[in-house]
Amino acid sequence: MATVVTHPQSLGRVSGVSRIRPSGPIRFIRRHGWAYLFLVPMLVLVLPFVIYPLIASIQITLYNWDGIGNPTEYVGLQNFVRVMHDPLFWNAFKHTFEYAIVLVPIQLTLALILALVLNDPKLRGATVYRAIYFSPVVTSAALVGIVVSMLLTSIGQPLSDELVRLGITHQPIDWLGSPTFALPTIIVVGIWHTLGYNLVYFLAGLQSIPRELYEAAAVDGANGWHRFWDVTVPMLREVGAVILFLAILGSLQVFDLVLVMTGGGPYYASEVVSTYIYHFAFTPAAVEAQANVGYASAAAFFMGVLVMGLTVGQILAVGLMRRRRADFGS
Repeated sequence: MATVVTHPQSLGRVSGVSRIRPSGPIRFIRRHGWAYLFLVPMLVLVLPFVIYPLIASIQITLYNWDGIGNPTEYVGLQNFVRVMHDPLFWNAFKHTFEYAIVLVPIQLTLALILALVLNDPKLRGATVYRAIYFSPVVTSAALVGIVVSMLLTSIGQPLSDELVRLGITHQPIDWLGSPTFALPTIIVVGIWHTLGYNLVYFLAGLQSIPRELYEAAAVDGANGWHRFWDVTVPMLREVGAVILFLAILGSLQVFDLVLVMTGGGPYYASEVVSTYIYHFAFTPAAVEAQANVGYASAAAFFMGVLVMGLTVGQILAVGLMRRRRADFGS
C-alpha cells in the first residue's frame, strides 16, 4: 500500500484556506520580544530623565527665566539670535572643537598601538596591563582634574624652572593660569583620562578578527606591516568608525575637567560650550547679573543639534560600511 505524503502548504491550498503570516517587522518583534522586554527598565528611566527634559527645554528657550518659579517673560527666538551673535559662545565653540580635533586623533592612535601590543598572545601579564591602562576611566573626571591641578601646583613650578634652565622656554609657565597653556594642559589630561575606553574598544575589535586570516597572510609571505594593513585595518574599519564617532561625541561634551581645573579661564581661554552653558544657568555672576536658564537652554539646544547631526552621520557611515562588506562578501 503506497503512502502519500502531502506538504502542509498544499493542504492549505487544497482546502482553499491560506495561512496569512505576519509581516517582517511584526514577525521580528514576536520572535525577539524578550529582548525588547529587557529594554523596558532603561526606557522607564530615559523617558522622564532624558526625553522629557529635552522636550521641556525647547519651550524654555523661548523665555528669559532665572530658574525660579514659572517662566513668564516670553522673548520668542531672541535667545537663539543672542547665541548666534555672542562672541563668547563662538569662542567656547571654537575651544570645544579644538579640544576634539587635538584629542581624538592622538588618543585613538595611542589606543590602537596599545591594543595591538596587548593583543599579542606572547605578552605575559596582559590582563594586568589592561587593568592599569583602564583604571583612569573608572576615576571621576572631576577628581582627576582636582588631583592634577594640585600636582601642577606642587611640581609644575620646578618643571617650569627646569624648562627655563634648559632654554626650552624663556620664562616660567603657569600651566593652568596662562591663556596659552591652559587648554593644552586640559587636553593632555583628557587624553590620559579617557584613553582606556578606546583601548578596550579596539582590543575587542582585534580579538574578533579570526587568527586564521593572519596565519594565511603569513603563509603567503606577508610581513607584520602587510598583515596590519591588509588584514587588521579592513577588519577594524566598521568598529573603528563607531569608535571614532563615540570619541568625537564624548570629547565635544567635555565639562568636568575644564570646570574643576580652570573654570573656563583665564580670560575665557579654556571656556567650552558645556561650561559656557553652566555659567549662564547656574553661576551668572561670571557673565551677567542674574541666571538665564532660557538662554542657556538655547545654547544647549544649538549644540545638541550639532551632536545629533554627528550621530546621524555615524549611523549612515556604519550602515554604508556594512553594505560594502556585504557586497564584498557576496
